[in-house]
Amino acid sequence: MNLNTPEFSRFRHDELELAFFDAGNPSGPPVLLIHGFASTANVNWVYPGWLKVLGDAGYRVIGIDNRGHGGSDKPRDFEAYRPWKMAADAIALLDHLGISEANLMGYSMGARISVFAVLSRPDRVRSLVLGGLGIGMTDGVGDWDPIADALIAPSLADVTHERGRMFRMFAEQTKSDREALSACIRGSRDLVSRTDMGTIDIPTLIGVGTKDDIAGSAQELAALMPNAKALDIPGRDHMLAVGDRVFKQAVLDFYADVAAG
Repeated sequence: MNLNTPEFSRFRHDELELAFFDAGNPSGPPVLLIHGFASTANVNWVYPGWLKVLGDAGYRVIGIDNRGHGGSDKPRDFEAYRPWKMAADAIALLDHLGISEANLMGYSMGARISVFAVLSRPDRVRSLVLGGLGIGMTDGVGDWDPIADALIAPSLADVTHERGRMFRMFAEQTKSDREALSACIRGSRDLVSRTDMGTIDIPTLIGVGTKDDIAGSAQELAALMPNAKALDIPGRDHMLAVGDRVFKQAVLDFYADVAAG
């Protein structure tokens, strides 16, 4: 684990204080990274090496701690976590930094947030990388109420639901506010219609691990979009795909194609 974490700053949006880092090459093409549920900008992007990979490749690398996570404020009302509200946080960060257009990269819940950001402000997004979420974007990813319950159970020993135990353990490892996360999981599951996905015509890369039992098919989601391609991340499940070397190289190649286009 790389503990050379970047310095975080804060900005205000929607009556919340939100934490972010702004690192890499300050004059390079901006990439805004949006992490997944129960994670943080550090856990999702810095420790697995994304900041270094993208920074070394000459990009300006920006990572936000979504509301309810990391160093950002943590409301307890599930309505605060609608994906379009978190998408508005991401666009507000671009406003705060004076960035007119950025490449957006989101993982899992962050992929959903990224899509809502593009649907609301297509003029602000140059390209999309969606990791850890395929056709589940439109069709759903199963029943997450047991996970919300697991997060606020008295102890891990009280949790019998397998996926609930996984996320409870992850939340404890990251020292997260489990009550805020429980609200987040209840509020952030809005789906995107297949019709709306079909309106997103910017270059898009969708990467899903071949052992991911949460995301759904990357190929099915890519097929809905006019300018998307799917990537199988070999041998990786939902938790491990994010830091995979195949995924990183595919993203670097994708960004080179976007710049050339």
